[in-house]
Amino acid sequence: MPRLWLAFAFLTRLPVPRTTGTRQDFAAAIRFYPLVGAVVGALVAGAAWLGARHDPWTGALAGLVVWVAVTGALHLDGLGDVADGVGAAHGDRTRLLAVMRDSHVGSFAVVTIALQLIAKLVLLHALAGDWRVALIPFAARIAPLAWARWLPPLGSGLGAQVATAVRPRDLTGWLALSVLATIAAPPLLAAPLFVAAYGMWCRHRLGGINGDAHGAGIELVESALLTALLCG
Repeated sequence: MPRLWLAFAFLTRLPVPRTTGTRQDFAAAIRFYPLVGAVVGALVAGAAWLGARHDPWTGALAGLVVWVAVTGALHLDGLGDVADGVGAAHGDRTRLLAVMRDSHVGSFAVVTIALQLIAKLVLLHALAGDWRVALIPFAARIAPLAWARWLPPLGSGLGAQVATAVRPRDLTGWLALSVLATIAAPPLLAAPLFVAAYGMWCRHRLGGINGDAHGAGIELVESALLTALLCG
């Protein structure tokens, strides 16, 4: 249970019991990320549904506000850091990683985060009232388990901490549940393609994975899955 609460405390702003743990506990909390995603998805879909009873744009805005508020914009921050790094690196991987570690927010981050929020708003509007939106954050948070197993960590931060925390049975179990979810939402079958594509990009461009790249990946996979749900 402490690791479950650590996962909720790290990924969300939801009130959870105050929990302390070791570095190993914090790393092992990644095993519960998909469960956290399921709760986030339920809250987002619920807010979007309630708002859509007034009109689709109100529903989309309500869903987006809850999405950002519940997660504390954590993954958007990672997306912005990656965007700044890629935009300022000019092909230099060392500079890319240095910019990602810089706490200042650059123009690339501002534009990318704005586009991401607009994309989610428009997609939520197009999917107004579709309860399957609840499955998107769940599916997207299986991705870090795959990236942690697949990609080498960059530095000594989150990427390094979780690198050895994901056991084969953790990934297998969540993947099995995601397969069951595709019965209700067949477009989720595209999730492995999005996860693999981003993982290959991280390996080629970054050389591995870190906390910012995990967060950016979650955001991008969520938008890709919303698009797949709309097209499906």
